[in-house]
This record gives sequence, structure tokens and C-alpha cells, in this order.
Amino acid sequence: MRVSRMTAFLAAAVLAVSALGAQSLKGMSLNGSTGLYSIPSGRIGWERTSDFGLDLGYHAIIRNRASHIPKLSVSLFKWVELSGAVDIQPGDHQSDLIAGAKIQFPLTNTAIALGGNFQSLNVGNEYYSLNAGQVYLAVTYAGQFFNMPAETTVVLGKTFIKDNIDSNIDFGMGFDLVLLPKVFEKALHWVTDFANFSYSADPFGADFRSRGVLNTGLRVDLSIIPVLSKFKFVVDVLMADAFDDGRSFSVGTVFCIPIL
Repeated sequence: MRVSRMTAFLAAAVLAVSALGAQSLKGMSLNGSTGLYSIPSGRIGWERTSDFGLDLGYHAIIRNRASHIPKLSVSLFKWVELSGAVDIQPGDHQSDLIAGAKIQFPLTNTAIALGGNFQSLNVGNEYYSLNAGQVYLAVTYAGQFFNMPAETTVVLGKTFIKDNIDSNIDFGMGFDLVLLPKVFEKALHWVTDFANFSYSADPFGADFRSRGVLNTGLRVDLSIIPVLSKFKFVVDVLMADAFDDGRSFSVGTVFCIPIL
């Protein structure tokens, strides 16, 4: 019931956003793709200004112990993104490897991308290792919410896990709201997403398997600093799985460089 209420809340947020322009900050999701936290967006890291852009990122998910996720992505020709991440989890789970790809359709006011990822989970664990993959369609559109620029993302997809056949459909929704842009000069973003999937099929501290996962936090754009204006420099501070007992704290940063 609570999951249904949260889905209804996010759906209402979508309907409240009008078709006006907003500036995307383009941070990294936890698995390395350009997006919110659990969900990818319809955007790629460098979709307008660079034929070859490099994004480097790191997130820590902290719940008693910490999982460390270094990641990178490459944007090519303003319409292709390739990403990779290593999820170094504590305890016996060891490390997960996540590789992704995203193709963005020609840009209009709405950004649409078709993507997927391959996940090699618990690498080196002879008792519990598996492969998984996901395909998805992500749609992101700009608007305003209470006169503040916003972007809303909706994701539909399917996760495939080896030796596990089901008819479950992946669904996620979220928004990136620029908080008080005249006060903070568009540097402060409130980012929230909700999904029935997480950044991988075996996540740490952002667990979707009981009631879905809601992540919410602040995304800070440091590229407003003049010396950093040619780059993208993002800092994330968020609560993962915020509505459940297993909620976690996460911090991260992304530094992005246009090469060509």
C-alpha cells in the first residue's frame, strides 16, 4: 500500500510539471550510467557539447559498513554512452562488475534513450555468483515545478537473471528539481527516484526487493565556480532506500571532462 502511495505521489509530480525548459545537471547513477540514483535518464553525459566526453565517478553506500563504487562513462558522437562500475561490497559478497550502454534518440525537448547493462555479481565467490542483465527505455523531459526548473524521468525495462524466469517488469520514476535557482545560482538540486529495481540485481544498502526503493538527496553543481566552468563537477549526498529499515547514507562525486 505504501509503495502504491509513493507511486501515486510521483505520478502527481509528473502531471504537475509543464513543458518548459530546465537545465540538466547530468550526474551519474550508482551503476555508472547518466541518471538519477537507481534509475538511468534519457540523457547521456555529453549530448550537445562534446563528441568525446569522459565522466569519472565514485559513490559510497554506508550502512554499518560501506560499499565502494568507482565508475566511469564515455560519451561518443553526442548520442552513445558506454559505462562501467565496480561495486566493492563488504563481507562475503566480494565485488560486482557492471557494464552498460545507452543510445540516445535525436534530441527534442524530450530526451529518449534505449539502454542496457550486464552484471557479473559476486565475482570470485564460488558459492554465490551469478550473471544478470537489464534492458530499458528511459524518457526525460523538462518543465517547472512551483516555478523552479525540473526534469522528470520515467523508465520501463526488464531485468534478466540467469536461471530465473519471471514476467516482472522494471518501472522507475524520479525528478531533478533545481532548488531556489535565484538564491543558489542553479547549483543546488533535489533529486529523488523511486523504482522496483536498484542499481544492480544484488545491491548493497539500496535494496528494492521488499517494497521497492526510494532514494532522495541533494546534488550540488560545483561547475558554477569559474575555474571549473569548462567541466562538470557534481557532489551527491543522499539517503538510499529511505522509507525502509535498511536505509543507508550515500555520498559521491562525479568529475566530467570534454576530450573532443
